[in-house]
Amino acid sequence: MRLETERLIITDFTPDMAQAVHENSLDEDTRRFVPDEVFETVEDALETIEFLMSQYGKTDGPLVHPVLMKDGGVNIGYVQIVPVGEGLWEIGYHVAKKYTGNGFATEAVKAFLPVMAGVVGTSEVYGICMSSNIASKCVLRKCGFDMVFEGIGEYQGEQCEIYKSLWKLPG
Repeated sequence: MRLETERLIITDFTPDMAQAVHENSLDEDTRRFVPDEVFETVEDALETIEFLMSQYGKTDGPLVHPVLMKDGGVNIGYVQIVPVGEGLWEIGYHVAKKYTGNGFATEAVKAFLPVMAGVVGTSEVYGICMSSNIASKCVLRKCGFDMVFEGIGEYQGEQCEIYKSLWKLPG
């Protein structure tokens, strides 16, 4: 895959991205909001990248793609579409702390979502985050997601206050 936006490239993972994935995963926001996506070592990141690469061309597992800066190719995060059961899909994204606040997550999700909805054959995608994750809620709203629930629900295997929204393919 290769999608380009004004400032970003969304592409496929390669093993040489393990160092950047490791470093991007260590910030406090990742530890707080998506602790299962923290890679304490480069080897842990490489193992995950190899698994994610094995999912390309399939539609039964997570489809995760790195987000690179168009100018310089720096890996700043990822965007993903993940099956959540019974033909339902969820969007996910992360931009490393030092690149947040610049609209990169919104830009990546807006480019990625309609393409990947077509790839997996769905017209609806959920966006779920902790209610306290104000930045993520903002990205979802800017990308056309409508809130369907806010309250206590399961997130990352625990009960907490969540924000659940839904995107529908236009048309």
